[in-house]
Amino acid sequence: MRLIVRNIHKYLSFFISVQLLLWTVSGIYFAFNKIELVRGEQYRLNNFSNIDLKEIDFKIPKTSNIEIKKRLDETIIILSSDEDTTYLDSDGVPLNKISSEMAMLIVKENTTLIPIEAEEITSPKKGSEYRKRTLPLYKVVAKNEKDKLINVYLNIYSGEVTAIRSMQWKVWDVMWGFHIMDWRERDNIDNLLLKIFSILALVSSITGILLFFRIDFKK
Repeated sequence: MRLIVRNIHKYLSFFISVQLLLWTVSGIYFAFNKIELVRGEQYRLNNFSNIDLKEIDFKIPKTSNIEIKKRLDETIIILSSDEDTTYLDSDGVPLNKISSEMAMLIVKENTTLIPIEAEEITSPKKGSEYRKRTLPLYKVVAKNEKDKLINVYLNIYSGEVTAIRSMQWKVWDVMWGFHIMDWRERDNIDNLLLKIFSILALVSSITGILLFFRIDFKK
């Protein structure tokens, strides 16, 4: 029995050693990097706007959620439900998409970054920086105070900054993929490979403990 346990522990440990190393390295990286900085929160400006509700000159229809915001100097209304999201101006007219020039101005006014260029993103891409964001959206390439490139993603109707992505975020994303064993999309923490290796790591740990106490008892 002791030989069987030793062999199980030996070969399992060798088989999962690479993934255990990746779990450890990525865990160390997560521990030493604040998620707020990875998400680019340090680049956001806390701008407060005064909104006069008297500007809203229409009857708001029934909906699950209502938000009233400023898009530059314009008051907008966002009506959202499980099925759809509608963007209206203060007269109840559907909003047009913001232009690339407006996108760059919004980044300039709402972040500490210097915008360089903007492009519209219309197609989803697996493992992208903007995954899980509603398309279309604007990607604004900007620079920080150290002249490092930062990508800013904006809702194309409301102008809201939905994501800020830097090289630090890209490294975090790769580490997260290693950690959850989803190297392509880096989102699925319910994948079969992760479950299998987690169980194998548990078995390896248990057999290692058994070996330790068996040897210790014999001495």
